[in-house]
Amino acid sequence: MSPPPSLPPPDHMLRQLGRTEGDADTLHILVRDQDTRRLLLLRALLDAADAAPTTVCPRRAIDRLHQDWALLEKAERADRTAVRTVLLHPLAGPWAQRCLRGLSGSVPGPELHADLDHLSALAAAAAIRAGVTFTTRLTAHDGLLPLPTLGALRMASGPVGIAFSEGELTIREADGRPPITVHTQRDGTAGSADPRWLPVLALPAVLPGVGPVPLDDVDPYRTEGGGLRRHGLSAATHIDDCERKAWTESWSGVEPLLRIGGEHRLTEAAILLRCLVPLGPPPGSGSIGEGAAHCSGTRREAFGAVLSSKPATPAYFASTLVHELQHTKLAALGALVPLHHEDATPRHFAPWRSDPRPFDGLLQGAYSHIALADYWQRFALGAQRVTHRDLAWAEHARCREQVGAVLPVLAGSAALTREGRMLVNEMITLYHRLDDCPPPAGHLARAEAYVATTRVIWQQRNGSRRQ
Repeated sequence: MSPPPSLPPPDHMLRQLGRTEGDADTLHILVRDQDTRRLLLLRALLDAADAAPTTVCPRRAIDRLHQDWALLEKAERADRTAVRTVLLHPLAGPWAQRCLRGLSGSVPGPELHADLDHLSALAAAAAIRAGVTFTTRLTAHDGLLPLPTLGALRMASGPVGIAFSEGELTIREADGRPPITVHTQRDGTAGSADPRWLPVLALPAVLPGVGPVPLDDVDPYRTEGGGLRRHGLSAATHIDDCERKAWTESWSGVEPLLRIGGEHRLTEAAILLRCLVPLGPPPGSGSIGEGAAHCSGTRREAFGAVLSSKPATPAYFASTLVHELQHTKLAALGALVPLHHEDATPRHFAPWRSDPRPFDGLLQGAYSHIALADYWQRFALGAQRVTHRDLAWAEHARCREQVGAVLPVLAGSAALTREGRMLVNEMITLYHRLDDCPPPAGHLARAEAYVATTRVIWQQRNGSRRQ
């Protein structure tokens, strides 16, 4: 189901976004559109279940879905914001998409029933956040009972009775073992003395007045359909107490470093970032540090989520957010209005990838890298220590040179829409504005040599494909 047509974004919004900026009003337009799409997707899931043959979705499964929906409606009447926190959680997007794919088949897939059971967990989590008293039964799968945005319980697979009242959640397994008690707060924190409870760590808010950022290492759909290996990413991981401390310490230094990149970097993090998903060390990393040091990514169906291995320093944590939130912005803008009519054939050279890229991937990469070039230039100009300044200039020079290698392809495309042309023109303006404060000659020479070498290697690997 498609959302109702939206008005084209105003030109001033496109110009802001083309400069990789965006004030609060502009970003909220993107957020509202994505939120509307999510709610329609959830409604479409219920409609698809009603329309599916009983061989795919038996009557008892449909009845349970409607019971879960009724609990969601009850919770929303009590606290709409609490329910939206759960339903708009980024990782509910991949789950809903997977359910729709399963319901569209003539024969149920092996995971469909488990996927449909997840709506019960979402409804329970929403009711808990809304402070609604209820009793129900959930089903643990693969040894885990998730309560999205709150945490998860390690337990034997099978049915589980749960009851919630006045901030206390009681879970009873079918084998008669002593119940597990979890104490919850209205802000979404949940704790238990039982070691089987795995809470979602909440990182402090980027700015006052916005919510904390969940570091979600327990949601079962956090990497569903992500194609992680194909995109050079590692698998999702569970983090122990020591790793949680390291993430928290690194996060504590992010806010002032984002501010170095301009107030708009803090604004986009505060408005767009809804959760972080920790990944393991990048593919190819070894015990002594060889190979890639870091990997990160976003997913269109998980708006607001940033997947990332543990950043080595707060500076790289901040730059990861700058990089990935540009993908979030541009994907949301592309959903709101078409930016081009190029096909999806992978044919273009991109200095940040070894494989040919489709035009949309080229645009996405250039957009995120020019934001990084801008961020690292500001970092270099404000750095007090020589080592920090040198690092920032090196990163700036490399990113700017990479963007310069692909901007002619973007600018020369006849398939850009009016909105896409305006966006690319603003990117070009930003690219030339960076010349006002060029990097030291040595950094520039090394960046030029890096991109030239990358091009030669790409041509050798990919032959006569277009660049």
